[in-house]
Amino acid sequence: MTNIPETGRSSRVNIRLVAIQILVMSLLLTLGGRLWYLQIRNGDEYEKEAAGNHVQQVVQPAVRGSILDSRGVPIADNETRLVVSASRTELMKMDDDGKAVLTRLARVLGMSPKTVREKVRLCDAKTSQPCWNGSPYQPIPVTDDAKPKQALQIRERSEDFPGITAEPAAVRSYPAPYGANTSQALGYLSPVSDEEIEKAKDTDSPFLPADEIGRSGLERSYDSKLRGSSGVTRYEVDNLGRVMGRAKSDKAKPGSNLVTSIDSRVQAVAEKQLDQAMKAARHEFDKNTGRNYKADAGAVVVMENKTGRVVSMASNPEYDPNAWVGGISGKEYAKLTGKKSNYPLLNRSIQSISAPGSIFKVISTSAAIKAGYSFNGNYDCASSYTVGGQVFKNFESKGYGNINLGRALEVSCDTVFYDLAYKQWKKDGGNLPKKGAKDWFYKTAHQFGLGKKTNVDIPNEVAGRVPDRKWKKEYWEANKDAWCKQGKDPKDYAGKIAKENCVSGMKMRAGDSVNYSIGQGDTLVTPIQMASIYGALGNGGTLYDPTLGKAVVSPDGKSVKEIKPTPHGKLPLNKKSLGQMDKALQGVATRGSAAWRFGQAGWPQDKIKMRAKTGTAEVAGKQTTSWLATYTDDFTVVMTMSQGGTGSGASGPAVRKIYDALYGVGKGGDIDKKKALLPKPEAKLPKVDKDGTIEARRDKQSKAEDVKPDAAESKTPDGQAARREDEQDQPQQNAGGQARNARDQAGGERP
Repeated sequence: MTNIPETGRSSRVNIRLVAIQILVMSLLLTLGGRLWYLQIRNGDEYEKEAAGNHVQQVVQPAVRGSILDSRGVPIADNETRLVVSASRTELMKMDDDGKAVLTRLARVLGMSPKTVREKVRLCDAKTSQPCWNGSPYQPIPVTDDAKPKQALQIRERSEDFPGITAEPAAVRSYPAPYGANTSQALGYLSPVSDEEIEKAKDTDSPFLPADEIGRSGLERSYDSKLRGSSGVTRYEVDNLGRVMGRAKSDKAKPGSNLVTSIDSRVQAVAEKQLDQAMKAARHEFDKNTGRNYKADAGAVVVMENKTGRVVSMASNPEYDPNAWVGGISGKEYAKLTGKKSNYPLLNRSIQSISAPGSIFKVISTSAAIKAGYSFNGNYDCASSYTVGGQVFKNFESKGYGNINLGRALEVSCDTVFYDLAYKQWKKDGGNLPKKGAKDWFYKTAHQFGLGKKTNVDIPNEVAGRVPDRKWKKEYWEANKDAWCKQGKDPKDYAGKIAKENCVSGMKMRAGDSVNYSIGQGDTLVTPIQMASIYGALGNGGTLYDPTLGKAVVSPDGKSVKEIKPTPHGKLPLNKKSLGQMDKALQGVATRGSAAWRFGQAGWPQDKIKMRAKTGTAEVAGKQTTSWLATYTDDFTVVMTMSQGGTGSGASGPAVRKIYDALYGVGKGGDIDKKKALLPKPEAKLPKVDKDGTIEARRDKQSKAEDVKPDAAESKTPDGQAARREDEQDQPQQNAGGQARNARDQAGGERP
């Protein structure tokens, strides 16, 4: 026997050991499976994510392309400014959300802390301007006009300004050459939002957080061409944020330049004359309302007849597009959007709709011809016309006896058109239209391009309205419930009208057609539509898409893509009828309703044939709208003024001054070609040098002229100065003649 005690395991101990072994093996198998899943099956995916977590991106915004006028003069450009920005991401990491830093920053910049805080807050449904509507991860500009001393303070005391940067940057500028704002046509920029980045990520033109995009006008229409591509520099960093190396990077590509058909000199004249005409109208007494005209808004369009290219597009009230650069202030935003602002952001050339008045009669004349009436027939121009017991009076209740359609246009005889429209209404079946009714007066308006957009190359154009039978029915269906409710127990005139509309509002009544024939009633048009129509009358009948863009030029100048004129229709008139209409419109300017502004006021009709049509449109609850549509062999000028008075009275002086500036017409009717701003449309594009520089043809400017200093020299996006060609384009003795004339015409006395 041995003295060593016998050892052994009980069955309970064995069971426990086996259980532990199974547990350990299960854990090892689980861990192994997870490692296989992460490293083998999804290894590539996680490797990419890990790499991405250690790459930081720095975005370099692309230099935006310039917008140039037809002579190469920049009307939207870039300039280098000191921009102070705040990183919202860094500020939000602080205990007080960066309030102390922003307060110190406000003191340095000479701004109120409230203003600075408002600039860096994010826009949402409950937050009004000023606020930031771009990406919250992008540095937010606080000011783009910092002084060098302020920038130096911020950079030298960086510990006091964490999350704040002060760097030079290319900033959009609108130099307003010759004083021409061109604001509504140009538009403005603002930062891209996260929603827009997400929406555009799979398109041909994706956004980066640093991008600014056009919000209206040419800046928006040609944004993808002007914007270029932002550069991205990628840095590899470790988990402590230390740069370990540089990864693949993309260089910034500057945007292309846009050459437009706008002539800044003519634009300056149009803007000034429109403004002066509105101010003058406010001093005129309106006998109908017993007070002076309000003249609260207006627009002018100058267009080339044979191309549809827009030489000038002025809208009033206007605004300074520079107000949007670097973020708009709350005070400035209220000025542009408040109820008292009269909404200057609206481009009234394409967005303002009103009854056209008598300038619509060229369409009614065409409709009468299409309906079988002779242009040279005899039509009674009585002082009044009665339909269904209602008396429709001629303007100032004046009659001219038996006249033809040409003379009816000259003297703007309402009753001739009342009679023609009423007869045609009866032929079509009256209140019970015949099957296949011709409806020539409405059909012809559609053929002239009304009731639809002209396809002008700037956004937010409105279509206007042709109140034909289809529209009447749709309008009645949309409003019948309200009319029937209001007219259930009519006690006043409004209630009786509502009851009548409830019962028969879907019908085209005789009074509707009579009113429509002279551009009244429910007819609505825009100035650009009427310019397109009168331009077609001037070119032989072709309707063109109005365009402001003329060519897109690549930054290096190697690619010049001209934007060709695009026709979209023909007027429904033969050559003979167009000739008769043209002769009648000449008569308007020489012996008709516009003669006192042209033929009887020294216009050189024998050298430059003027055609015109005046219009005075009545608007319920407002004063009359002034319209004047005119054209020569080269240009069409259409002007309108809301609550401004008569066509020739209110708009006549301004339109005459615009033509005087275009052709160099003096007070006595003499033509001085040296003073003519644009006697013929600008056919050629500005010269593009081999290095991409676009040469600007400028008129020499004297110190006495009201021209902004920054308009004296311009730069293309690649930083090269645009060259001056005035010496080779103008005789030495005429240096500055055109620029002086632009100023004189813009500020001249009202006849």
